[in-house]
Amino acid sequence: MKKLTAIKSDKIWGYELWIASTHPNGCQEDFKKSVGGDYPLLIKVIQANDVLSIQVHPDDDWAVKLEGPGNRGKTECWYVLDAAPDAKVVYGIKEGYSNEVLAKAITENRLEDYLDLIPVKKGDFIFIPAGTVHAIGGGLRLMETQQSCDLTYRLYDWGRGREVHIEKGLAVIKREEMIPVAPFPGHFECKYFDLEEVSVNGDWSVTAPNGNEPKDTQLLFVISAEKAVIRSDSDSTGTEIAAEEIYTVAPGEKVTIQGQAKIMKIIAK
Repeated sequence: MKKLTAIKSDKIWGYELWIASTHPNGCQEDFKKSVGGDYPLLIKVIQANDVLSIQVHPDDDWAVKLEGPGNRGKTECWYVLDAAPDAKVVYGIKEGYSNEVLAKAITENRLEDYLDLIPVKKGDFIFIPAGTVHAIGGGLRLMETQQSCDLTYRLYDWGRGREVHIEKGLAVIKREEMIPVAPFPGHFECKYFDLEEVSVNGDWSVTAPNGNEPKDTQLLFVISAEKAVIRSDSDSTGTEIAAEEIYTVAPGEKVTIQGQAKIMKIIAK
């Protein structure tokens, strides 16, 4: 068991905390050493004080096609940790518009006319498959679980003057039916990760299966905690936990949380 130390990245709209990462753009070297290489997921806490750019990420095939061998796509999801009363996210584009229409709207600075804005609140869950047009609105704090990828194609930036990637971005857009935004259902899984929310009131234990791949290490993200401690076989005394901390559970290791807490167990596939 190990608590990971976040890597902070300041942005014009707020900041990101990379809380579990072996990605070269923000690698926690102790985490990479403990898992023995490249962990396939990247976990972040995102504080958005202002709206992010309108963006889209490639899937695995497009990532290789556009950026070269060895690149992953980026399927991701958001768990809302806190939200202002009027907080919204951009979650897809309106139906019936071609890439040519969208390209024209981007160059004329009116892409917002074609976006779906969805109100969100604390505890909501948003699944964003690669190819989904999206943006985090201001007044939001999120936990993001994603493939270990840092490829972002910025379609539109609200006139802030940063580079946009119109050709690549429009190429990778997918227009698929999306899962409605709703409170986290307790368990979610996709091709790349498995999430389970656990409410601890007393004792709760988890044992990571034995294995020799980086993905066999499991992660425990603390959503909230009240007088709770975490213990492992190598730390019988226990360590008090706090909200937004993240802990590793090594293959074959048993970890126990005692007290009152809400935990997100994260498993890479």
